This record gives sequence, structure tokens and C-alpha cells, in this order.
Amino acid sequence: MCGIAGDWDFQARRSEGDTLQRLRQMADAIAHRGPDGDGFWCDPAHGIGFAHRRLAIVDLSPAGAQPMASVSGRYTLVFNGEIYNHAALRRAVDGIQPMAWRGHSDTEVLLAAIECWGLEGALQRSVGMFAIALWDARDEVLYLVRDRAGEKPLYYTQGAAGLAFASELPALRASTRLPGQVDVQALASLLRNGYIADGLSIEAGARQVPPGQWLRVARDGSLSTHTYWSPPASAPSNDASDAELLDTLEQLLEDAIGLQQMADVPVGAFLSGGIDSSLIAAIGQKLSNGRLRTFTIGFDEAAYDEAPHAAAVARHLGTEHSSVQVSGRDALDLVPRLATLYGEPFADPSALPTALLMRAARQQVTVALSGDAGDELFAGYARYLQYPSSFATTRRLPGPLRRALPGLLGHGRGPLLDRLGRGLGRPQLGDRLHKALPLLGAESFPQFAQTFASLWRDPAELLLPSLAPLAPGYACMADHGTALGRADAMSRHDVLDYLPQDILVKVDRAAMAVSLETRTPLLDHRIIEFALRLPIERKLRAGQGGLRGKWPLRALLSRHVPDEIINRPKQGFTAPIGPWLRGELKSWAEGLLFDRRTEELGLFRGTVLREHWQQHQSGRRDWSRKLWPVLMFLQWQAGRP
Repeated sequence: MCGIAGDWDFQARRSEGDTLQRLRQMADAIAHRGPDGDGFWCDPAHGIGFAHRRLAIVDLSPAGAQPMASVSGRYTLVFNGEIYNHAALRRAVDGIQPMAWRGHSDTEVLLAAIECWGLEGALQRSVGMFAIALWDARDEVLYLVRDRAGEKPLYYTQGAAGLAFASELPALRASTRLPGQVDVQALASLLRNGYIADGLSIEAGARQVPPGQWLRVARDGSLSTHTYWSPPASAPSNDASDAELLDTLEQLLEDAIGLQQMADVPVGAFLSGGIDSSLIAAIGQKLSNGRLRTFTIGFDEAAYDEAPHAAAVARHLGTEHSSVQVSGRDALDLVPRLATLYGEPFADPSALPTALLMRAARQQVTVALSGDAGDELFAGYARYLQYPSSFATTRRLPGPLRRALPGLLGHGRGPLLDRLGRGLGRPQLGDRLHKALPLLGAESFPQFAQTFASLWRDPAELLLPSLAPLAPGYACMADHGTALGRADAMSRHDVLDYLPQDILVKVDRAAMAVSLETRTPLLDHRIIEFALRLPIERKLRAGQGGLRGKWPLRALLSRHVPDEIINRPKQGFTAPIGPWLRGELKSWAEGLLFDRRTEELGLFRGTVLREHWQQHQSGRRDWSRKLWPVLMFLQWQAGRP
């Protein structure tokens, strides 16, 4: 795990010294991603150079340092991530043409594999997570490559004069190739989703290499894209018995976890006590030579505290468990630093506990296994059942009445529904009814799901600049007309959208801020393909209270941990943003929302912001989900160079 950056002046007008100075500035901006050293390479004749910040995980010697050149000298590479099966690839290369290896790093093996089979052949054989920049001196071509699931970030910007790339936006800004303007379309995406989708970036001119693709950049600046991996379509059926299915999944997980536990530094695992992390820890402990180190954090507020559940699982598995108690004050102190930590605005409230967990784990290990991706791959989120059910409920109303109700009730702005909620003794009911009104106007399930999922359903309500249409999100899904079909479509969409652009961003930036490498066994591409080919009926099964997701993971975990330890309601890993904005964070938020500089940005409608803030403060509405992305953007803007 490292940080990479590079710059290419197409006309090769800069001196070697100027290029190296720029590369050092870019590397300094991501020093947290690699505290163990840096490296630079420059080809003045072609105007191209690479920078690398190293977090030494495999082959800690200088033989593993980057940038690294291939034996023939044709290729030069910088690479962030891990090729987990590098030992097998090394043996395969030796079987074709024995090598005089300089060390045992996966970087050296990757270069040899590229020389042996070409870029696509090497990628198809590689199991891992990676962001790669590869210079082909013979063909004068630069390749920018991203792993299949999008675990590792890779930003780039290109103009007529040249191109720059980097692991994080601060390094890209240091290249001076960005215009220094906000991408309003990306801001609108942040407001709607809580994260920036569709490969956009808050910096105008910056984009992300899509997962499973590479970009090919030629000397004349022409750029083309190539997809080397795509997620498979689901199979209509799976004839394996339950036992056979679980045996296959267990073997895949054992192989993935076994590969990901290999490192030349201490390795541990996150353990919340939930299904996914408990399964990773169980198999990790089974494969470990000693006691696997596991980590969790405990919160003062019982509603957010998973520490007792994690401790029970750890005792049963026999792991070497650590629980770090954190207070609300710890999380609050972190809030003003979130924008710096993430490099651009990011509004998932669970970023706070995630950052605290990473900090706690880094005190004892350099690598930690994560249980992320189980909910997306195996249909574990409650919304996969909730949205289809709610949509079916709204369809019971006659169409004309359903479409007329929002207008009759003032589109949620009048006091009628508030009085109704108070009259029934449920003051929060009015708030929920107001927010549900726009759902009645949805004419299709995909439109309904997108409306339900959005924070600002129409960002143009708040933004002053005009907007192009946003990426459709859930609205682009096919509607198979059944609750199970709709759940499957949502799950698959989240694998391609929510997982790489929210969950994996959250984990990567929080971990790398403290120089911790996270590895996600469920994102081994062989497990992704297994899960996506599995019919939805084999993921959702009847359980307590109705259908439950993640049946294969639950059933497999039962082989390792008694059900009575695991069976509990799913607990959110988040933070109480709503109450904080009325209390401890009130003055911080007001200082951002109503500062003169916010008005001078010319981005937001001040009356809309003030109305939402006042309604939230009065308790009439809980607008925390809408206010949080605005605050994260303003905090980022305040610290922007």
C-alpha cells in the first residue's frame, strides 16, 4: 500500500530538475500514504516522471522500492496496492523464462508478468488490489490501471499540454495542472448521494480511472479506455446443494484470506461482532499460525457500541482482541479534520467511527483485514427489502390520488402533517410523512428507489449554478417487477456504485491517513464473481421476522461461531449527527453555513440553507442528512489551498 503520482509534459519542455521538483511536491502531499520512504524517476527526453511514497509491506528491503524498471528496461512502473498471488505468478514466470530476481516484492513480479504476458495477460492472472501507472518506453505510451472492484484510488487530469495522475486529489493539485475551480456537477452529486459518484471529482478537470479499466495515453495526448474485467450477470439458477454452495464459498474465502494474511509486517483484522467481520476473523484465525489480532472500538453511547458483541466473538474464536473505548468527544474533535483526511468532501457519517477504528488498529499492526462488501455482494442491506415493499404500498393508492397528494399537502411545507403527528403522540411522524411525500410521485420502481435514497432529491433546490442532468443512479436499473428481482437489481447497482465510491473511499482514506493497509477478502474477484452469479433466492432466505439477506455468509459463519452469539439486530456503524448539530457542533456548523465567504462562493441559495437550519434547530425536522454534505463541502473549501 503506497501513494503514487506522476506528470507528463507531452512536449518535454521542462528540465529534469523542474520535473523532479514538481514530483516531490506531489509526493509530499500524500506522504501519509507512505511514511517508509520515497522514490522518483524521470525521463527528460519524453517529459515524463513518476513519484512514489512507500508503505513497506512485502520485501522491506531496497529491492522492493519504486519506481521500478523491468529487466529489459522497456517498462517503468509505480504501483499502489498488493498482488496477493505474486508467489504463484513468480513460479509461472520462472516456468517460461527463469529470472534472476532482485528481491521478493510483488512489484518486481508484476513487471515480469507484464513482460511475459503483456499488460492484459498479467492483469487477468493477478489477484489483488491496485492502482498502476506503467510507462512503455518502446511505444511511448502511458497506462493508468485500476483494480477490478475499485479498492485503490487513481485520479488524473489531462489538458493539451500534459497529464498528471495521483492517488489523492491533494497530490493532483500540487501538479498545478488543475484550474482550481469547483466542479458544480460533482457538488450536486455529493448533495444527492453523500459521496461523489460517476467518476467525478470536486476539482474541475479531475476524474477517476473506473474500476476494471485502464486508460492508454499516447504521446500526442490521445486517450482511450479499455475494460479488462466486468462483473458477471447473475445466473438464472444454481443447482448446487446448500452444503456444496457453502463448501465452495468457504474454499474461496480460505484461499483469499490465506493470500491476504501474507506480509512481512504484523497483520490483524477488524471485528465488530457482525456477520462479515466475524466470518473473516473466524477463517483468519483458523489459518493463522498463532492468535490473530482483532480490533474494535467501543462507544460511550450504547446504541452505537458494538464492543461487547465483538468481545464475545473474539472469546469464542480465541483471537488476541483489543477494544479501544472512544467518546463522543473523540469523534467531535475529528469533525473539522475530516475534509483534510479525505482530500475532498465526503459526507458518509460513518467516516467518523471508521477513522477512529483505523487509528486504534494502527497502534498494533500495519495491515488489517476488513469485512466490507458482504452487504452489497450478498444482499444484506435492509433497503433491498424495504424499498420494494414501500413501493408496493404506494401502488395501492389510486394513481390520480397518489399524484395529487403532494400538492394537496403543500409538498411537505405546511403544518398539517406536523399537527397530525403530535395529535397521535408521535411528533417525529410528521417529519417522516413530509419526507415521504415525494415518493408518491414516482412512476416506476427505479425512480422510487432513487428518490428514496437521495439526500437532496433535487440539488437544484439548493444550488445557484445551472446543472446538467445527474447520473441516474438507481433510476437506471431494470425493473423485473418482483420484490426479489428489485432487491437483486439494487444489490448489483451498489456493487458498481455505492461500494467503490462510498464504502471503499471511506476505508482507503481513513486507513491511509494513519499509514494502515486494509485488505478486503470479500473483494477477491473470484468471490465477487461467485456472489454475482448467485441467484437472489440463494442470498435472501426466510428467518426471524421475514426474509433476511446474506444467507450464505450467515450459514457459513454458523460452522465457526454459535448462532446465539451472532444472532442480533444489525447495528449501524455511524454517528449521531442530528443531535450534535443541535448541540456540540452547532457553533461550528453556523460558522460555516452563514459565514460571509459562503455567500461569496455564489453556490448556495442562502434562504434555503437558513430554512433547513432553523427547522432542524427547532426539532420540527431532522435535516442532518441534507446539511451534512453541505458542511463537509464548506469545511473542505475553507481549508483549500
